[in-house]
Amino acid sequence: MGRIIAIDYGRKRTGLAVTDMLQIIANGLATVPSGEAISYLTDYTLNECVDLFIVGYPKQLNNEPSENLKYVEAFVKNLSKALPDIPIKYYDERFTSVMAHQAMIDGGLKKKKRQDKKTVDKISAVLILQNYLERTKYNYDFRF
Repeated sequence: MGRIIAIDYGRKRTGLAVTDMLQIIANGLATVPSGEAISYLTDYTLNECVDLFIVGYPKQLNNEPSENLKYVEAFVKNLSKALPDIPIKYYDERFTSVMAHQAMIDGGLKKKKRQDKKTVDKISAVLILQNYLERTKYNYDFRF
């Protein structure tokens, strides 16, 4: 069994999270400049078995796709060309940034660290991945 990687893609930075080999626990992996994300993931897959990529699907509160979707879709297209043997699924990323901020507050992170957008992006990826794992464990339907 390989790992699952969650991707919180942004125009500037991309947060990454990864499961353990048993696909039970989500951990922060990195925050990388978005232009380097595919290269980072390609390098990562040279050393680790990856079964699946989960990409945050940007939606607005009214359930409509957000403006960022065109950038996410372009990224996914390029990722699928670079790593065609690894399937890619979308997962709703609404509220992950808000939940990431709250998790940092609850975790006692100092204000300066909470303002670090790299930390927020990585935690958002962890939340996307953890939510995906919980939903698939209980077989919820989450198709788009």
